[in-house]
Amino acid sequence: MYDNICKFIAENYKDDLVTWLLGSPIKLTKLSPTELSNEPIRADSLILLQSNELVLHSEFQTDPDKEIPFRMTDYRIRGYRRFPEKEMRQVVVYLRKTDSELVYKNSFKLSKTYHEFEVIRLWEQPTEQFMTLPGLLPFAVLSQTKEPKIVLSQVAKAVEAITEQKLQRNIAAASSILAGLVLEKEVIKKIFRSEIMRESVIYQEILEEGKAEGKAEGKAENARNVAINLLRMGMSLQQIAEVTELSIEQVQDLQKEIQAS
Repeated sequence: MYDNICKFIAENYKDDLVTWLLGSPIKLTKLSPTELSNEPIRADSLILLQSNELVLHSEFQTDPDKEIPFRMTDYRIRGYRRFPEKEMRQVVVYLRKTDSELVYKNSFKLSKTYHEFEVIRLWEQPTEQFMTLPGLLPFAVLSQTKEPKIVLSQVAKAVEAITEQKLQRNIAAASSILAGLVLEKEVIKKIFRSEIMRESVIYQEILEEGKAEGKAEGKAENARNVAINLLRMGMSLQQIAEVTELSIEQVQDLQKEIQAS
C-alpha cells in the first residue's frame, strides 16, 4: 500500500522527486518497465524515468527485502542492454524505520560480479529538504524528527497554502496515508480534514476500484469492498464510515476479518 502511494507521488510529481534524488531539476520522462523486459520484477514498486543521457531507477520499500540487491543488479543489466550509452542512477528509499541490517546493504556480489546502488533511509534525512516542494511533503513526517506530529502539522499548513485544488487534495491524501507509518490514525485525522481525502485522486481511484469489484454485487457489497480497500490504505474507522455510509460496527467487523486473514 505505502509503496504504491510513493509510486503515485513519483509518477505524478516526478520533477520534485528528481530534484530530490538527483540534486537538480533535470527533466525526465516516464519509462515503461516493459522497455527493459517483458517480465519486470516487482513492477508495482518500480519507478523508471529517463532523459537523453540518464535513466533513473528508484524503488520505495516499506520494509526490508533481501532480494533488493539482486533486483537492482538485474535492472542495471537490463538497462545497459536497452540503453548502453546512458548512465543509470539507482536509488532504494526505505520508508519505515528499522534496525534490520538489510536497509544498509547497497551492493550485490556474486563470484566476480559486483554492483553498487544508492540507499536512502528516510528516518535519517533532514526534514527541511522535504518542505520545499509539494511532491516531497508526504515524506516529511517519515524524516529525521522526534516530533512527527509537529512535522505533520507543518505539512498540513503547507498543504493549505497550495492554491491548485487537485494538487492540494492529492498531497494531503498521500501525506495522511504515509503518516500512518509513524502516527496513530486519530492523530492524523485531527490534522487532516476527511473531505480533502475524499476529493483526492488517490481516494477516487480506490473508490472506483471498489465500485468495479462490487458492480454486480449490489450497493451493500460495493460499500463493503470500498471499506476494505480504505482499511488497507490506513484510513480511520470514522472516515470510512462517513464515506461508505456503513456503521462503525460494520467497519470494525471488516477490520477484524482483514486482521484474521
